[in-house]
Amino acid sequence: MEPIKILTKDIDVEGMHTLEVYEKHGGYQSLKKLKDKKPEEIIEMVKASGLRGRGGAGFPAGLKWSFLAKDVFPRYLCCNADESEPGTCKDRLLLEKNPHLLIEGMIGCAYACLIGTGYIYYRGEFQHASDLMDRALKEAYDKGYLGKNIMGLDFDFDIHTHLGAGAYICGEESALLNSLEGRRGEPRLKPPFPAVEGLYSKPTVINNVETLCVVPYIINEGPEKYAAIGTEKSKGTKLISVSGHVKKPGNYEVPLGTPTREIIYDYAGGIRNDNKLKAFIPGGSSVPMLPAELVDTPYDYEALAAAGSMLGSGALIVMDDTVNVVEATLRLASFYKHESCGKCTPCREGTRWMWQLLKGIHEGEGANEQVEKLVDICDNISFKSFCPLGDAAVGPVASSIKYFRSDYDLLLKTSSASGAA
Repeated sequence: MEPIKILTKDIDVEGMHTLEVYEKHGGYQSLKKLKDKKPEEIIEMVKASGLRGRGGAGFPAGLKWSFLAKDVFPRYLCCNADESEPGTCKDRLLLEKNPHLLIEGMIGCAYACLIGTGYIYYRGEFQHASDLMDRALKEAYDKGYLGKNIMGLDFDFDIHTHLGAGAYICGEESALLNSLEGRRGEPRLKPPFPAVEGLYSKPTVINNVETLCVVPYIINEGPEKYAAIGTEKSKGTKLISVSGHVKKPGNYEVPLGTPTREIIYDYAGGIRNDNKLKAFIPGGSSVPMLPAELVDTPYDYEALAAAGSMLGSGALIVMDDTVNVVEATLRLASFYKHESCGKCTPCREGTRWMWQLLKGIHEGEGANEQVEKLVDICDNISFKSFCPLGDAAVGPVASSIKYFRSDYDLLLKTSSASGAA
């Protein structure tokens, strides 16, 4: 398939993080087009484009914007740059290589939604990206792209930045808001949703870095051109972070609907050392893993859901046939045990029990009933935790048992043989 580049078209141009180079490559042109558009027209353009949130949930971006509580001000825009999902590094690429693209996208969103203040919430470890963005913001202010009366539009917009403390839970939108307000990073009860009562109890739009970076393209080229890419229901391109046992790990921009096989074998060069594919996690550590037999599944929201997984954050983790899936699952379980905020019992206790049982099985101390207990714990966490982190922790564990029970049985046999001896 012919490469289509929207987000990464100029990503490797030297100095692209500076305003001078960004403008030479068409930067901030979308602001000129705002002069001929009413705010509500921009929202309709984003709706028509079919753009869906690229942070994990895949909710239609334009529809989210339209949900803002009417006639309630001030309103806020929060860019979720708390990219903490294991295997995911595509937002970091955009932040470090092309920060002005995000600024331009945030301005477009703010204009459409009548928002005067925006925040970028970074993952705690993104100090370098934060420094680069601070320089880019200063350049944008100095040029008049931010601040008062931007481009003569009778529109004011300011962007502030906040570096988190490294908590995975703050990637959840309401926990992010709590953290921004100086509260403990824990999720809020919903409803009310952020569009009605978000930051400082005011209407708030929360979008992922990648989502906002698409906005200038839609304004410049029109929603029809963007909607022509991808599938009927999954429009546009997706930045995918490919990691694991591939020859060329990295970030790749592909049209949605591209077969997963093509991403692994063509874009990422195939399996390292010419080993065989055993399993892959299509959307980051929080989604169910899939066996090699499903590698021809189209990489889009609907097809991956039908296969029993999710597109998630767009982190494609590849495992070859040298991997013991129980060990891989144990590592993921350890991450979720550590990152659970502890607010609700199913997640707080369930993640600890999953890790403990997996650890015992992996160390040769397991029995069949422990695998069954794992399944039971998964059932008792799913859809019962306060926020999606509980479900995220269950995904890789439940799917590993479903598709790779033989890896568990191998360890159980080893344990049984040792006990008999």
